[in-house]
Amino acid sequence: MFPGLSTAYWLTLHGLATVVAILLYVIASHALHQRRHPSAAIAWVLFILLMPYVALPAFLTFGSRKQARPRNRTALLAADPAAPGAEGSWAVQTAAALGQPAPAAYHALQLHADGHEALAALWQVIDGAAHTIDVCTFIVGDDALGAQVIERLCVRARAGVKVRLMLDGLGRLMGGRPDLKPLRACGGEVTLFVPPLHSPLKGRTNLRDHRKLLIADAAFESRRLWSGGRNLASEYFEGAPGKAPWHDLSFDVCGPLVLQASSLFEHDWAFASGRKAVTDTATPPDAVAAPAPCAQLIASGPDQVDDTVHALLVTAAYRARRRIQLVTPYFVPDASLLMALCLAARRGVVVDLLLPARSNHRLSDVARRRALRALNTAGARLWLVPHMQHAKLAVIDDVVALTGSTNLDSRSLFLNYELMFAFHDADAITACAGWFERERLPATRHEPAKAGLLTDLAEGLVLWVGFQL
Repeated sequence: MFPGLSTAYWLTLHGLATVVAILLYVIASHALHQRRHPSAAIAWVLFILLMPYVALPAFLTFGSRKQARPRNRTALLAADPAAPGAEGSWAVQTAAALGQPAPAAYHALQLHADGHEALAALWQVIDGAAHTIDVCTFIVGDDALGAQVIERLCVRARAGVKVRLMLDGLGRLMGGRPDLKPLRACGGEVTLFVPPLHSPLKGRTNLRDHRKLLIADAAFESRRLWSGGRNLASEYFEGAPGKAPWHDLSFDVCGPLVLQASSLFEHDWAFASGRKAVTDTATPPDAVAAPAPCAQLIASGPDQVDDTVHALLVTAAYRARRRIQLVTPYFVPDASLLMALCLAARRGVVVDLLLPARSNHRLSDVARRRALRALNTAGARLWLVPHMQHAKLAVIDDVVALTGSTNLDSRSLFLNYELMFAFHDADAITACAGWFERERLPATRHEPAKAGLLTDLAEGLVLWVGFQL
């Protein structure tokens, strides 16, 4: 192409470009305080060394994992160590150490047995709202269920209720681009959380809002929260013609706990819409009244200093004495969480993991095989159900039950904005454990086969490309 330029010249130029790319990676990671797992850091470095012209733009676009935060900042949802309920079990103490809110009282908790019950509760919360409705979700389906959600929100908006819908930018595309114009026309507010092509040079294109909340009348005594793992699309509730619904776990609850969810929504809404956050949703003094059951919100994602849900799960695995019950659609844990679970099983803790035999993400099914072999060798019990299981649940002894939006894979644990609720009340923990046992009834025990060389290499490639970068 350029006569007179030797091969040595091009090799030198290529080497210089590679060095510059590595330096930019190191400088950006240091400046933004990006604490990656060593395997992820190694994967990025190898990617840059092998394909610098592809890897560097990819890193600048997708590589950011945490938003920059002052080290001495006061977290929006930070717990007050002097507050009632701030001291308690290891779960409460760990959450407080991670900057999460102190336990708050709640009442009228309902775990939804199936999609029909979840849908009835969803309509009840929407239709019963008299003042405000705030919705945060990853997907609103371009289907019958999604249309019903939009229509019911429109009805409440026309009745004078302030309606706000926050939808993830990528999730909107995955849901089929539902028509949101009627909601806007009725006076509802709609904002997208980081549209796919928004500010790619800031490195936030790869960070998705996977939290799921529907809050009614947050500032009033009638406040109510609907949350869990369900997106607002047909497959998560009653299915579509000819297609069975997915199994999932959601719940609704009343009381001061709802204010923690409302505070998080305000924080996310301000970030997504570029407006100033409203910070007057503080938990009232009676939020942790002694007779009432208590729970706390566990937010995870780039807006948190620590990887909160991951840290809590690792701690739980080491602190467990009797049982660990886990439900997730995708199981691709990092080395530290996998080791903690394996060690728990080896010391006699009954570790049960419930998964779909085949999920909706085939790469995840391939990537999970190594971890499943390790758990099986350690003595854990692996259960596969014949349907799509989308629930997220962790029950640790009789100490805590965690449920919400977080999957047990690297994207969910380290990249996405996620949300779990930690229930500390004995009745709630028993209810969650009972839900697990009912879901386990159709499952079959899974004994992973040994992997050959080619299989192991293929699994490693999928892990590296799909779950480490």
